[in-house]
Amino acid sequence: MNVAALISPATDYRPPALGSESRIPNPESRIPNPESRIPNPESRIPNLLFSPHVHSPHSQVIGILLAEDQAMVRGALSALLGMESDFQVLGASADGEAAWRDLQRLKPDVLVTDIEMPGLSGLELAQRIQRHQLPVKVIIVTTFARPGFLRRALDAGVSGYLLKESPADHLAQAVRKVHAGGRAIDPDLAVEAWSEADPLNDRERQVLRLAGEGISAGDIATQLNLSHGTVRNYLSEAIGKLGVGNRIEAYRLARQKGWL
Repeated sequence: MNVAALISPATDYRPPALGSESRIPNPESRIPNPESRIPNPESRIPNLLFSPHVHSPHSQVIGILLAEDQAMVRGALSALLGMESDFQVLGASADGEAAWRDLQRLKPDVLVTDIEMPGLSGLELAQRIQRHQLPVKVIIVTTFARPGFLRRALDAGVSGYLLKESPADHLAQAVRKVHAGGRAIDPDLAVEAWSEADPLNDRERQVLRLAGEGISAGDIATQLNLSHGTVRNYLSEAIGKLGVGNRIEAYRLARQKGWL
């Protein structure tokens, strides 16, 4: 191939006649408008802040909702989980009722919740999720290393139960494990949970909890729409089952075991 012929000017080139339209294009016409190549940034960035999580069988991102009444702990958990590339923290609720509303609005894959919160406890929230058959895995993160709490949590369909004193990386591992269909339970606590069963039934537990809060038997009867004698019978049964001398001791023991 004759390279010189390709790069040398043609010998029969004739300039255009004066007054005729030039065949040489305007150099500026070859420069595209810079604005035409730059799309509007806002048109490409979806609104991900507290938006509903889109479930996809091919998605590797796990949508997480937090429920924790202490602002400092809530912020720390959000920051910790937000550091994981496969996690998306969809929202953080300050109480159980707010978490229930956010669950239905944001549709997370995993709920990470405390036990004791205003309005609706973490255990009650898990029970409500179970009754309504919401497709969300529940992990409880709490300071209560009480076998009774764990047993009630498992009865409510909870998939994970971790103590707040656990290493930070355990929470991320637990989220991935329960999302994949497994369980993440403290092994020592699990053994204790089955070593001693909760002897109280639901009504005895309810009456004893109110009595422990200082509410009189008459007021408990009014609040629960029961007779005064029925309330006293429930309290007597609870005291007898726990092997203590009075309702205050029964309340303290049941709290210690995690049965209340």
